[in-house]
Amino acid sequence: MVLDRKTPPVIHDAVEFDYKLPPINTQQLDNGLPLYWLDAGVEDVVQIDWIFPAGLWYEQKASVAHAVAGLLKNGTSKHTSEQISEALEFYGAQLKVSAGNDFSSLALYSLTKHLPDLLPMVFEIITDATFPEQEVEIHKHNAIQRLLVNLRQCEFVANQKIDALLFGESHPYGRYSKKENIEALVREDLVSFYKTHFNLANTKIFMAGKVGEKEVKCINDVFGKQAIEKPVIKEEIFPAPPVSDRILRVNNDPNGVQGAIRIGRVFPNRHHPDYTPMVVLNALFGGYFGSRLMSNIREDKGYTYGIYSSVSPDLNGGSLVIHSETGRDVVELAIKEVYHEMDVLCREPASEEELLLVKNYLLGGLLGDLEGPFSILQRWRTLMLNGFTEEHFNSNINIYKTITPKELQLLAQKYFDPKDFYEVVVV
Repeated sequence: MVLDRKTPPVIHDAVEFDYKLPPINTQQLDNGLPLYWLDAGVEDVVQIDWIFPAGLWYEQKASVAHAVAGLLKNGTSKHTSEQISEALEFYGAQLKVSAGNDFSSLALYSLTKHLPDLLPMVFEIITDATFPEQEVEIHKHNAIQRLLVNLRQCEFVANQKIDALLFGESHPYGRYSKKENIEALVREDLVSFYKTHFNLANTKIFMAGKVGEKEVKCINDVFGKQAIEKPVIKEEIFPAPPVSDRILRVNNDPNGVQGAIRIGRVFPNRHHPDYTPMVVLNALFGGYFGSRLMSNIREDKGYTYGIYSSVSPDLNGGSLVIHSETGRDVVELAIKEVYHEMDVLCREPASEEELLLVKNYLLGGLLGDLEGPFSILQRWRTLMLNGFTEEHFNSNINIYKTITPKELQLLAQKYFDPKDFYEVVVV
């Protein structure tokens, strides 16, 4: 058969495709720990995540969660931080530890064949971290130095201030690093937090890559044999932020020529029925390079190199924030245009053509995500940590495909009232 090279192939919109999340295997280790795994990909690589309820939400003392995450692999009773680093480097593996608002995680990236050698090391780090006094002091010194450098950057300060306004400085989502909090940390704070929140009984394990029953057995042999007992984790209730001015202007650098803009409001998390429709509206408004904000404030007005809006959901709340850096002399003009674009979305429904472009952008990104094992694992991880099933994924796809301009207009009228937004400008 001769190929017809004169007739181009038919181009299909992303909304025409079917989307199916590849299934994940769910099972328990011998001691009851949950393991979620999927065999995908063709390369001999694997990612394993251990997720713990050890984010900022659970802090009894500020800056502890990040300190524990930063020092978790800096020494056990059997190995020093140097020995741990050398072992990971020897096998060409990476072990990343991070703390977020709700969870802390360890992520191991390795060749599959090296798991028998690496998993005992990870087990040791999770169950036997010692937080040597010298390492704690080095961490505090480095953290303070990074903070002092970052505080000279207007965008860093603006991020701190908008979260504090939205949630309140006493709330975990609004709390931000301060020099005195880092200085006040002592080893006992870290050990206490670690023993409670990084207790093996608290973890959920996720694995993806070129894996199968052999790798599952390997995990069970290392993590499924120790008896576990869940510690009692204190449930915290945090008050709403005190009433404060909605507009904050900070002069961070008298000689600065650039201003960081943050305009935000609180917004429900993934469990609210408006969350997924807002993902679509946010993309149209400022969520990608072809958005209204970019077209107006970057392309037309030339006030900035980039302006974006983002919806940030956590387990116990979320936010919608517009962020940009502009010339100091056009800050207020840029803010005016942000509210103008909100008003337009409230008054006039988007065209079907523009909405189709947004839908194709969102769904096209999903098509890419469903190709790789690690990105598929991330989809499943988000679902499970939020208490969802595959049906939630399918429901979201349906909303992306079928939402109408009128529905987006009504959503804009509900959430784009300027009186609900806080403004921060740092120059």
